[in-house]
Amino acid sequence: MASVVRLFVDHPLGEEQTVPLDRDQAHYLFGVMRMARGEELLLFNGIDGEWRVTVTEAGKRGGVLTCLEQTRPLQRPPDLWLFFAPIKKARTDFIVEKAAEMGAARICPISTDFTNSDRIRQDRLQAHAVEAAEQCGGTYVPEVMPLQKLSQVLDKWPDERQLMFCDEALVGHASTPPSARLRAQPWAILIGPEGGFSEAERVRLRTQDYAHRISLGPRILRADTAAVAAMTLWQQQFGDWG
Repeated sequence: MASVVRLFVDHPLGEEQTVPLDRDQAHYLFGVMRMARGEELLLFNGIDGEWRVTVTEAGKRGGVLTCLEQTRPLQRPPDLWLFFAPIKKARTDFIVEKAAEMGAARICPISTDFTNSDRIRQDRLQAHAVEAAEQCGGTYVPEVMPLQKLSQVLDKWPDERQLMFCDEALVGHASTPPSARLRAQPWAILIGPEGGFSEAERVRLRTQDYAHRISLGPRILRADTAAVAAMTLWQQQFGDWG
């Protein structure tokens, strides 16, 4: 059985709502996927859930879809933000894609003392988050934030948000997981750069009541692997996997 095409659109969805397609979307549906008038697919916009729609107009430069029925309501992820230092292009793309698939509500690139890459293409990373949501069946797309300095993020940290600080200095040592009583609070995960955190950054984080230092096992993980491992640990204890 062929898989159903899913597409993210920036347009309201509702019963009998028509959805215009731009040139790129029309090319994907009618040029790449070879869809035709009368065929059906699924749409979501991160607000109105998932809808079954039909193609009512199909052209090379545009088209129109019409909503038939809602197939799933909006499913928001847990209130979890992922902070990570950008690395090589393909591996940064991987982090964003996996964060979207695994249930991050916000994806936050940061610049640390030892960050190797000091720029990102926010629009390109956001497109990767959209594509990941389309492929994994999600109805919500996490926002990819502009690159921020870690020091500035910590300066304005909201007191109620807890932070899982993945400290490579704890490699090989047991760490106490955050208390289950904090489950209902908003959370964030912080992954360091390839060179690790500086001592000044580590000292500052250790002194914050909201920061919970954890180890990701007996070996130092690559940054992209660490992001997946940390989100898995968090989801198992506090998230929506249960």
